[in-house]
Amino acid sequence: MEAAPLFEEFAPERDCDCPGCIHLRRTTALALPPRLGGHPAAHGARRALVLAAAAGTVLGGQALPAVASAEVGGVPAGPEAGPEAGPADTGPDTPQGPASPLHGRQGVALPGAPAPTGVRATTRTEIINRAKAWVAEKVPYSMEKYRPDGYRQDCSGFVSMAWNLGGNEWTGSLDTYATRISKDQLQPGDILLFHNPANPTNGSHVTLFGGWTDYTRTHYLAYELARPHARKQSTPYAYWTYADRYVAYRYKGVGVGSPGGPGPSASAPARYPGAAAFAPGASNKHVTRLGEALVARGGKRFYRSGPGPRWSDADRRATRAFQLAQGWRGGDADGRPGPTTWSYLVEGKGRDIPAGGSTGGSAPHGSHGAAGGPAYPGRGVFRPGQSHAAIERLGRQLVRKGFGRHYARGPGRSWSESDRRNVEAFQRSQGWRGAAADGFPGPETWRRLFR
Repeated sequence: MEAAPLFEEFAPERDCDCPGCIHLRRTTALALPPRLGGHPAAHGARRALVLAAAAGTVLGGQALPAVASAEVGGVPAGPEAGPEAGPADTGPDTPQGPASPLHGRQGVALPGAPAPTGVRATTRTEIINRAKAWVAEKVPYSMEKYRPDGYRQDCSGFVSMAWNLGGNEWTGSLDTYATRISKDQLQPGDILLFHNPANPTNGSHVTLFGGWTDYTRTHYLAYELARPHARKQSTPYAYWTYADRYVAYRYKGVGVGSPGGPGPSASAPARYPGAAAFAPGASNKHVTRLGEALVARGGKRFYRSGPGPRWSDADRRATRAFQLAQGWRGGDADGRPGPTTWSYLVEGKGRDIPAGGSTGGSAPHGSHGAAGGPAYPGRGVFRPGQSHAAIERLGRQLVRKGFGRHYARGPGRSWSESDRRNVEAFQRSQGWRGAAADGFPGPETWRRLFR
């Protein structure tokens, strides 16, 4: 008689992303009682299943069949949850810890740690800078681990840290520190929050809004902590999955402006105030706000004092340095803030001013397009009757990207209707419509083509 084979079990790695390990982590989290950080809804559902099984044993003498995956509140847990329960970039698998005080690395409450209540004053710049620090460090995702500052390394701990809260919150409590806002009111430092009360470990997530990636407002920069580590990436509004359930919130203690400064009210409009606000001799709050945003984006070296409400040459040179850093040239980098420059600055979009480099006379080092691409030559190049090497470069890149079907021959140095139609096709592939997809490449079209 042949002996049955022997099997040896191996414990999987904690960060394994196979479906079986993801399911194991979910069910392990759901198995915790509330006193150890489990969620009451899941605990109640599990208790109901146990009681039902016991009742089946007593009444009729037949136990209930084994349940492979419990449904809590109508939402399946485990592999049956469908694509929404997939990897972090399409629907984060982010179980989270409960609301708690700040903790040490071993998960023990810090001595004298304040209760997780109260609203602390902060600025948008401070919020984003705190988030950037975790992204730069690539803080790994963990529901059990804590940073030296006491914040938990999960999605809600990340936002608690960025908002400088007195403790670790979770998706079920962050809204108590915030005010609900609309999509049109979103500014850097606000959050997009989805809390699934029936089963918080299935889909619940929170992401920090870092600014719109372009004027169509279909994508934004999301700062978040999801597997495998803290990251910043372009994300479709509101989020990859469960998008219709994400709600925008603004922290009650937020102001805007430079770190530590009072800044204007959080509800101050971000609407472009008009070119006259930045004319020689102008003195107003918009100049101050522009200067503070430029300093936060790397322009401090242009100011000997201030920035202040009176438009100065320092404001002009700092503005031009920021425009050059985006790869803009010619009239698009004249040091005068137009609507695009203004929106990039107040919404936290684009690239920061490089350290050192230009003081406004020439392009700073590294001021080419994104990821080392060529510099944007200006809108005037791409008009009927124009001939320029950048037109041919644009056409060849369109062909490389798969958007050259309107070329009968070429591309060449002279701007043509074929160029315009191919650019329009590329713009529409980005989800843009109307004037945003007119076939004439602006700085954002150029950046996306060459990134």
